[in-house]
Amino acid sequence: MPSDKPPIAVLGAGSWGTALALQFARSGRAVRLWGRDKAQLAEISAARCNERYLPGAEFPDSIQVVDDLSNCLHGVRDILISVPSHGLRETLKSIATLLDDDARVCWATKGFELATGKLPHQVAQEILGEDRPVAVLSGPTFAKEVGDGLPTAMTIAANDPSFAGELATTLSGDNFRAYTSEDMLGVEVGGAVKNVLAIGAGISDGLGFGANTRIAMINRGLVEMTRLGVALGARADTFMGLAGMGDLVLTCTDDLSRNRRMGLALASGKTVDEAQDEIQQVVEGVLAAKAIKKVADEQHVVMPICNEIYRILYEGVSPGEAVGTLMSRGLKPE
Repeated sequence: MPSDKPPIAVLGAGSWGTALALQFARSGRAVRLWGRDKAQLAEISAARCNERYLPGAEFPDSIQVVDDLSNCLHGVRDILISVPSHGLRETLKSIATLLDDDARVCWATKGFELATGKLPHQVAQEILGEDRPVAVLSGPTFAKEVGDGLPTAMTIAANDPSFAGELATTLSGDNFRAYTSEDMLGVEVGGAVKNVLAIGAGISDGLGFGANTRIAMINRGLVEMTRLGVALGARADTFMGLAGMGDLVLTCTDDLSRNRRMGLALASGKTVDEAQDEIQQVVEGVLAAKAIKKVADEQHVVMPICNEIYRILYEGVSPGEAVGTLMSRGLKPE
């Protein structure tokens, strides 16, 4: 039965926004789902299913598709944003004057902002103010499996523990378990870096390098992720959890990952644009590679795997040449 709580607004009708809307609805929360493409929203509303991104996952009556942003946010306390990282600032600006005084904002967006090197919570605080309760949802979750109702666990980190706890309670159900954290910075760094490393895992497997190479890349990638996060002020133990190692292993090892599929396509000789056209959804790791290089250089953090993936994406270096560079690095203690 739906709860007596006000509906939650989900902004972003792609695969992940739709999957989270379905999970909130399963757990008893009424949902208003909004997106920028009114024609797409009309199709979703008529079909009661997002056939483009999550075919077969039927909407319950508690999900209302709304094509007007002001109407979507009217009387709503909790807002979830699920847009690509390059669209987060614009989305936050569009809602800033529409929020009620007690409104709380969370997001499932992953990645550093390219122009500024800021993480999502830093962008949100800049636009919405530092006193606004905010949270990030992250962890090893494929939208399709959440949409199908398969058992899943994730992390919710917030600047207000009570907000994280309420979100975790609202999302959790028979097949979904949410854990809480206060380390927003660490959770967001994990969500950004894993996408780049997943491109590397796809390249490695696409070149036929085998399991030894894959696990070495994942393990040393985790070291790079942790190194960057700690340099920025995160807790090292965050990267051993769901939003760090958990999300990294998932994204590197399963072909539901768009970033991994990008790597596989690059290994087969396709260009970035050709691979992007083939995947037909945003591949976050491509822009993330550029943003992470910028932040790592500014922080003087050594990230050789991420750096070689950047060189493949932006400097025309072949995957084989990048592997040679990594393997020829000087030996050092682990």
